Amino acid sequence: MTSPDRRRSRFLSIAILSAGLTAAPLATAVSTASVPAGDRLATTATLGSQWRGVHLDVRNTPVAGTSIAWATVGSPSASVRPLLMLNGTGSPMAEWDPALLAQLASSRQVIVLDYPGLGESGRNPGAMSFRSLADTTAAFIQAIGLDSVDILGWSMGGFVAQELLRSHSQLVGRAVLAGTNPGGPKTKLGPRWVQEADSDPGAGIGTYLKTNYPDTRRAQRKGRAFVKRLTKSVNSGRYPNESVPAKTYRQMVRAEGPWLRSKRNSRQLRTVSTRVLVITGKQDLITPRANSRRIAKLLPNAKLKLVAGSGHSFLFQKPERVGKQI
Repeated sequence: MTSPDRRRSRFLSIAILSAGLTAAPLATAVSTASVPAGDRLATTATLGSQWRGVHLDVRNTPVAGTSIAWATVGSPSASVRPLLMLNGTGSPMAEWDPALLAQLASSRQVIVLDYPGLGESGRNPGAMSFRSLADTTAAFIQAIGLDSVDILGWSMGGFVAQELLRSHSQLVGRAVLAGTNPGGPKTKLGPRWVQEADSDPGAGIGTYLKTNYPDTRRAQRKGRAFVKRLTKSVNSGRYPNESVPAKTYRQMVRAEGPWLRSKRNSRQLRTVSTRVLVITGKQDLITPRANSRRIAKLLPNAKLKLVAGSGHSFLFQKPERVGKQI
């Protein structure tokens, strides 16, 4: 039985119980030449387009007073930047849809990680904030020998991605901000019951499907299919069976308060020159699409894409279609 202070990740708990970014030239890709000998990953796996071929072989690298667990999917390229994936609240690397990773890795190397305090990473060394997570992520990028990466930040990961764009722009080639908001008092929140459910680490599969996917048979079926993919990936050993300390989850939820009160990020986005794809589900209840419209207006070099018939988990609802657009 999982300790009340250290539980399975939300999606993996559900799974076990239920049993327009164009690739750009790259300076460096993760390879056996660019990663210190003790931190090298095998980069020879061929994944094709089949999600069952996605294996997360986790390695751990010392970074900024802690250690970061990470894995790569796909092969490195001399001409395309790796894509670094930044997940949402309380979500370790094993919550990324293998179908999405397979699609993205068909044309580039994809890097997934666990934030400090999540999964197989070390403890968070200081106060939890999205700026501190961005600083640690920047240190991680450099620690594994990369000059720059493209980034995809989904939900809370979009907050970390925006902090990276503002504070560590030299490390970011291009970015995808998926299903996220710019912070500040103008942020549009979903209904209270949706926000409460999304912040509940013990929410069951019914609540997850209700809040993250449109209320249609097709969308709900797609949501259940995603959960089954995670189940099979974990049970087969292709994904790590990760856990999340309840303390870390609560810290991440609390960090959203200052983000939603401060105008700093939304004001400074106007100075970001990086090319950004802002993409979201058209029927997102958790982070309404008005937030993505606002981000796209604030950023000088952004493109907005709304995915029809999709909710907050649109990346997992339509992984192949959306993956091709990124």
